[in-house]
Amino acid sequence: MNKSIEIYKKDFDKLVNLGGELLNSIQYECYPEKFKEVAKRAFKDKSSEYLKKLPSFKMNYQSWYSESKALIKQLLPDRFEDFVRYYEKPKTRKDISVENYKIEDYLQGLLITRSYLKEEIVGPSAAIPLFQQQLEILKSIKQRFESSLFDIKQLVQADLFDNELSSAKELLNHKFLRAAGAIAGVVLEKHLSNVCASHNIKVAKKAPTISDFNEILKASSVLDIPNWRFIQMLGDIRNLCDHNKDVEPTENQVKDLIDGVDKIIKTIF
Repeated sequence: MNKSIEIYKKDFDKLVNLGGELLNSIQYECYPEKFKEVAKRAFKDKSSEYLKKLPSFKMNYQSWYSESKALIKQLLPDRFEDFVRYYEKPKTRKDISVENYKIEDYLQGLLITRSYLKEEIVGPSAAIPLFQQQLEILKSIKQRFESSLFDIKQLVQADLFDNELSSAKELLNHKFLRAAGAIAGVVLEKHLSNVCASHNIKVAKKAPTISDFNEILKASSVLDIPNWRFIQMLGDIRNLCDHNKDVEPTENQVKDLIDGVDKIIKTIF
């Protein structure tokens, strides 16, 4: 378990370090001459080499954003909406100002000017403090790694589920269809239970089923209709494997169950 945590920490540190490089990159893109002077003071005769190695913000931000967003959604859900808001353009926005300029605007090269003199109202540099805030939100996760109040199970659960699904796939390969489906069903049930716990959703039943969790999560707006229907279908296959002894599950059904559970545990938190 400790080894798993160390792997998570290393991956997290890489993400934070890349964020630091991207912050330098966006400042360099917005204020090239000024940043060159900063680089000269910091790196002296190696400043040119450093500037050449800086990752392109526009080329690398989206992958950094996607990975960071998934991590924040799982480990720091109360800051998830803030993190996304710094990137996404407001749907109700009627005009563009410093107050509502977003990183998405920067990636599109949006620059708002006024009159024939091309006086800048808001431009790319407005994205710098937004990205700084995103990076600070990401960094704050580190406290959760080090806090004794943090349930480590949240970090290693995905690894455990992956191992269990690997066992289910092996059973499927050897045509033990009911056993493979039963294992996949248990993984799905455990994961939905964890999702409820993560969202502080109380479950009244003492022995809730996949269907119970599915209904509760939909009612709490954690699941949208397509995912609710998808999980409902997976639950039906699981029941076929576990309870219905009159009809044998097919190999394709069990494969769909295993693949579907694998998708849910990686996309629903």
